[in-house]
Amino acid sequence: MANSPQARKRAKQNDKQRAHNASMRSLVRTKMKQVLAAVSAGDYAPAQEALSAAVPVIDRMANKGIIKKNKAARHKSRLNAKVKALAAG
Repeated sequence: MANSPQARKRAKQNDKQRAHNASMRSLVRTKMKQVLAAVSAGDYAPAQEALSAAVPVIDRMANKGIIKKNKAARHKSRLNAKVKALAAG
C-alpha cells in the first residue's frame, strides 16, 4: 500500500487512468463488433459505414498507445477484407 503522499496520489492517478484506458479498449471492441455484425447480416452498405466509423477509432487508440500499432493494423486489415469479400459477393 502507498505510504507517502505522492505514492498515494500516483496510485489514485493510476486507477483513474486504468479505468479510462479500459473504456477506450471497450470502445474499440464495440466498433469492431458493429462491423462484424453488419458483415454477418450480409448488407454491404451498413458494413462499409460501420468500417468507416471503426477505422478512425482504432487508429486513434493506436496513436494514444491504448492498443499497439500492429494490432490496430491487423484488425483494420481483417475487417476490411471481410467487408470487401461481402462486396465481391
